[in-house]
Amino acid sequence: MSEYRERKYRKNIRSRDLVSFQVAVKETDLWISADRDLADEARDLILGCRHQLESYIRSHPEFLTTLKPYPEDPYSPPVIGDMIQASDVAGVGPMACVAGAVASYVGQGLLKGWTKQVIVENGGDIFLRANRTVTVSLFAGKSVLSEKIGIKVPVEMMPLGICSSSGTVGHSLSMGRSDMICLISSSALIADAGATALGNRIRTRDDLGKAAGWAGDIEGISGGVVILDDQMAVWGDIELISLNGEM
Repeated sequence: MSEYRERKYRKNIRSRDLVSFQVAVKETDLWISADRDLADEARDLILGCRHQLESYIRSHPEFLTTLKPYPEDPYSPPVIGDMIQASDVAGVGPMACVAGAVASYVGQGLLKGWTKQVIVENGGDIFLRANRTVTVSLFAGKSVLSEKIGIKVPVEMMPLGICSSSGTVGHSLSMGRSDMICLISSSALIADAGATALGNRIRTRDDLGKAAGWAGDIEGISGGVVILDDQMAVWGDIELISLNGEM
């Protein structure tokens, strides 16, 4: 788990008809939108999720460091088991989907009696369930395309995981140099792990044409966007819209 970094892009997040709030516990820093302020409930869920992670890592330190799929463990807690499964599908280490796992755990937890709508953002990885169409802005660092386009998500696609990776933005480990890779899946963990796996392979503009094929090898990915400099590749069940500076 990494050190805290200010997430300035959150100033551009606007969620009509929802109440937005930040909840941070140690390295975990979530921006949440829900029917009402559920900061206390979200904090309890974060603590529960982190307890599973921290306890398992203390007794299985290799879970934290390996860059390869981790062996199935029938005795692991639920969050760990979900991470092992998702990372195995994508062919990466389990910590590649930790942000998506936390976002999903908190989002699904809040939907159990606390709110009918929730958006949980965790460092560019999102768990989303809303009662209306939502547009997600694409942040791609210094690319001229950054925050100029967004993904339009209709109600029937939710709940949905929308997760991003970058070789030029943020602190997450990536072997590639894309400005942004964003994948969508019904599982935020698979979207997160898949974004890391694809991000490791995007190094030149020639790789953009191969992105859809590579992503197609990851079961559960329904679409994606890759941005490298001023070039973009899009595939799958995704509708892009121009933001024109607005959400």
